[in-house]
Formats: sequence, structure tokens, C-alpha cells
Amino acid sequence: MSENRIDSTFARLRSEGRAGFIAYICAGDPTLDATRALVTAIEGAGVDIVELGVPFSDPLADGVVNQLASARALASGTTLNGVIACVREIRKESQIPIVLYTYMNPVYRHGFDAFLADAEAAGVDGVLLLDLPPDEDEASPELRMHGPLKRIRLIAPTTPPERIALLTRDAGGFIYYVSREGVTGERSDVAAGLAERVAEIRKTTSLPISVGFGISSADQVRSVAAAADAVVVGSAIVKRIAEFGSDPKLADKVAAFVKPLADAVRGSR
Repeated sequence: MSENRIDSTFARLRSEGRAGFIAYICAGDPTLDATRALVTAIEGAGVDIVELGVPFSDPLADGVVNQLASARALASGTTLNGVIACVREIRKESQIPIVLYTYMNPVYRHGFDAFLADAEAAGVDGVLLLDLPPDEDEASPELRMHGPLKRIRLIAPTTPPERIALLTRDAGGFIYYVSREGVTGERSDVAAGLAERVAEIRKTTSLPISVGFGISSADQVRSVAAAADAVVVGSAIVKRIAEFGSDPKLADKVAAFVKPLADAVRGSR
């Protein structure tokens, strides 16, 4: 690929004067065939970037909704190789940017360099390694990113300024600001002080800043989009996948839920 799809998408969003909408789903929930259909459907509903979760047996950063999605995906036989193959199939019909959201255990088993090479060849654009701290990049050079894949970094509300500078230094694609302490899951309100926190992160990087964790309504999306470059919604979507998982119209019903959320970023500024 020439220009990374994440970079070109944020360039387009800037030209349109709006924030982006990023949707998280767990690959293989309920099946990998369903995942392919879901990506196509939510792209049609207005999603700009997709985060595909690689199912893992001990997803410590995730709340119960995403934990159960991971368990369902594992029960359906989903593996990292299967997720990479799923991306390859998605690329036959879509160029939407795809970020793999994964814990390190499946990557270690696959081999770090092999994982990066296979993900890139399949058409992945970025990687979010949830439990690999930046310190390990210095201690373990074999874990450094290489090639065109973007290393998405997480920043938490409790991250001190010197740590933010370390995290943003080698990041690529965008920064993922976790707007709340704790695990993923729907919340009834937007975290206080969000705009100020995003402004602090902007002092250390020119990368777009996305905000996630706890966002589940159109009003929340509009509020976050006024301060951030992109809004991430995950658990609220995964919850609907669980609800409609056995329905033949799963993809259509999830897309119908996503559309007003994706519409909310348009005209939010």
C-alpha cells in the first residue's frame, strides 16, 4: 500500500472539518463470517475506522461486555491467524482503515516479526498492543514496530506528563485517549475535564487524538467530537452484536444502531 489508510482518512476528515467515528468489534463474534459482514455494514453506516479485537482468554482491559465477546469468539474457533485471514477477505471489498486491538500473548505465540509481516500483508493499517508498555521498546528491540504499520498508543487519565511524552514519541496513526479509569463499558455521561486533557496531549504530538471508553449515545459522541479528532465506540456496539448474534439480519441491525452514532460526528463542530 502507498499512503497508510489511517493517515489518508484523517487527512480527509480534516478537509471535511469534522471528527471521525471509530467502531470496535471483536473479530469472530459470533463468527468470522459475521465479522466480515459487520465491517461492510458499519462502513455503510458511516464508520471511518474499524478496530478489530483479537480474542484472548484474559482480556484485562475489557469490561464484561467485551470479555464475553472474546469468549464467544474463542468458542467459535477464532484464532489470530483466522483474524488476519478475515482482514484479507475484507480487503477484497473494502479499503476502510483497520486497526488490530490485541493483547501480547497471541502475538508472542505467532512471533512478533511474523505478526507484523502477516498483518501488513493482509491489509492491516495499525496495531494497538494493549499490554506492551513503551519501556519494553527500549529493553526489547525485537518488539519495535517496523514497516508501514502504525503503532497506536493508549494514554490514560492518570498518565503523567513525562509518560505522555514517552508514549507519543514513537506513536503513529493516532493517539487513543482512554477517557476513564478502569475497563471498557458503557457509561451514562462523558468524563469531566475531557477537553483540557486532550489539549494537554496535543502539546506533545501532532497526531490525531481519538477518545474512547464509555461512549454509547449520540449526545455523548457529539460532546466528545467537539474536543477530539475521533470518537471510539466499542462496548455499546458489541452489546448489540450479542443481542442480535443469532439473527440472520445481525449486520443490518447493528448498522442501524451505529448509524445515528456515526451521524453525530458530522456537524459536531
